[in-house]
Amino acid sequence: MADQAPLKYIFYIAATPEKVWEGFVSRESNRIIFAGAEFQADFKPGGTLAWVGAGTDGKPMTYVRGKVLRFEPPKVFQYTFAMGQNDKQSRATIELVPETEATKVTVTHDQWAADDPTYAACADGWPRILSRLKTLLETGKTFKPH
Repeated sequence: MADQAPLKYIFYIAATPEKVWEGFVSRESNRIIFAGAEFQADFKPGGTLAWVGAGTDGKPMTYVRGKVLRFEPPKVFQYTFAMGQNDKQSRATIELVPETEATKVTVTHDQWAADDPTYAACADGWPRILSRLKTLLETGKTFKPH
């Protein structure tokens, strides 16, 4: 069985690369766009990262965990990605390029195992997360997740 195709999204956000970068890495913006999840990260290659929050039973759980592969502010943030209790890892790469009045944001989520059960959730989740971040950075508020 072949590996699953990379997920790739391109968004333009009316903000500087520095502001967009901060949106991706700050605890406050992550808490807002990930419905209260706490973003924990050691921002250096090999450092760990995780989004942790309350599960449906109210007990703490790790939504996503990984390791930092590249951390080059405000241009590239790349990390391994495993969702929930899934042991299969993929790779997420966030690239920021300045435009005249905006920042081009390219997210590529690749290196999927053929049987990774979180692929569909990520295919649905990335556009929602990026839309929430874009709205937050451009207006100062965002919409609730589904």
